[in-house]
Amino acid sequence: MAGQVRVVLVHGSQLSAAQWTRYATLLGPDVDLAVPDLPAHGTRRDEAFTWERALEVVGEAVDGGVPGVPVVLVGHSLGGYLAMAYAAAHPQRLSGLGLLGSSAVPAGPGAALYRSIASAEQRLGVDRMSRALDRQFAAMLPEELAAVIKEAGYGFDGIPAAWAGVMGNCRPAMLGEVTCPVLLVNGQLDQLRVDARRYARAAVNARWVRVVTVPHGLHVFPLTHPHETAAALWELVSGARES
Repeated sequence: MAGQVRVVLVHGSQLSAAQWTRYATLLGPDVDLAVPDLPAHGTRRDEAFTWERALEVVGEAVDGGVPGVPVVLVGHSLGGYLAMAYAAAHPQRLSGLGLLGSSAVPAGPGAALYRSIASAEQRLGVDRMSRALDRQFAAMLPEELAAVIKEAGYGFDGIPAAWAGVMGNCRPAMLGEVTCPVLLVNGQLDQLRVDARRYARAAVNARWVRVVTVPHGLHVFPLTHPHETAAALWELVSGARES
């Protein structure tokens, strides 16, 4: 369809496609929206997480639309690092790449942060972590969205393998051959924004690169600040239509 763009939104760790519930309305009717669940999350909770299978899921979503329609790939947190890895393997496939809350180099202090989060989750256990996330989202989100996320459930089993994949595979240099526009969006209060400029500098072949900071946003800013996030993504969608 003329003017249509396929937008693939890849969720963060623990969550599911439910995190994108409001984005079909926010991005508009001319967007062919795909929101896959990663292995060990959502509808794929019973599937073991491997980095390779997660990239296959992303690739299936990218290729699942009408041939010839431009594709914008967007990921949040874990999903952002997977989107980056997919783009590195297919540097000319995409018409836009959006990396949300995935701008910290996962090595050194960054890797220590990821390990501490994973360790805390392992110690607390599934039930306590689920209750904690339920309370967190109930306090931060509209009641309807919090209920949708709670109903979809959380994926904890894949966390060690997922973040091992991030720490072992993801570096700014991965953006070096990517030719499409690259958008890096982070919450102002998100610790994982610390290396955004470093990732931006690495995208030397991108048509353009933008770094956007969402005021007062935490790491879950795509959930708490959907209008600001969608407005930033709209630049990628509009650019894809013109390409």
